[in-house]
Amino acid sequence: MSNSTMEASVSMREVFIAETARLLWDDPRSALVLAAISAGEGRFADAARDHPDRVVNVGIREQLMVGVAGGLALTGLRPIVHTYAPFLVERAFEQVKLDLGHQGVGAVLVSVGASYDWSEGGFTHFSPRDVALFDTIEGWRVHVPGHAAEVAGPLTRAVAADDSVYIRLSDRTNREARPVSDRLTVLRRGSAGLVIAVGPTLDPVLAATEGLDVTVAYATTVRPFDTETLRELGHDAVAIVEPYLAGTSSHVIGDALADRPHRLLSLGVGVDDLHRFGTPEDHDRWHGLTPDAIRARLDVFLGTD
Repeated sequence: MSNSTMEASVSMREVFIAETARLLWDDPRSALVLAAISAGEGRFADAARDHPDRVVNVGIREQLMVGVAGGLALTGLRPIVHTYAPFLVERAFEQVKLDLGHQGVGAVLVSVGASYDWSEGGFTHFSPRDVALFDTIEGWRVHVPGHAAEVAGPLTRAVAADDSVYIRLSDRTNREARPVSDRLTVLRRGSAGLVIAVGPTLDPVLAATEGLDVTVAYATTVRPFDTETLRELGHDAVAIVEPYLAGTSSHVIGDALADRPHRLLSLGVGVDDLHRFGTPEDHDRWHGLTPDAIRARLDVFLGTD
């Protein structure tokens, strides 16, 4: 399927479901653990029927879901664990910390919902803090695809490995898929500074930087962060736009550039509980993640206003 066809007809979540179903057939080590979400409605119903010993639905018990995944990993299986981001990461964080991290076993955690994809669900379904939480546990690899065509590769590689991996799926998507890499992908070069766009923030960043003499780099793997390319690019003014909590990667960039003078602008979702539903586009506006808002912050930061 071409990227243009995938863009028109397939979501990140649909790619994840199809690829997981394939992996369950192809890799006898793979297993899937669900907490009701995606278990029915034709999503993973066939997989549960075809692999009843390796597809487990624990019901609406997200902490148990992660605990079961830890147990499966201890037996040598490679569990894929899936539900909404706030339930997978925030609600079950103690189990992520203990049943995976403390026991020294890995799993592939795949979330949907991102920071506020289902804004109608309210604050209980928002999860802008997820990536920041993984920074408090050693060794997690974090992928933030920006297009449906960027999902299958990281998922397949994650299942084939043994480490701990978090894949953050979203309904927000860039118009065009980019090559998937653990490195920063440089899309434009300029002299005034570096702007890093993470996952689905790329399109707003490209629009915001139109006409600016800046380097634009794209990141879909944010942990470990590609500090080697960051340093090689050599800019002393760096801005990063992340689709989760603003400042999540500030410490990584700051540490990487600690031996040289630099300035850093971190844009992302604010910490305030806005007590608003709205649409995802409304939240982009409220958190300053529209192209116009990003451009205004960049102009001040770079002195180009």
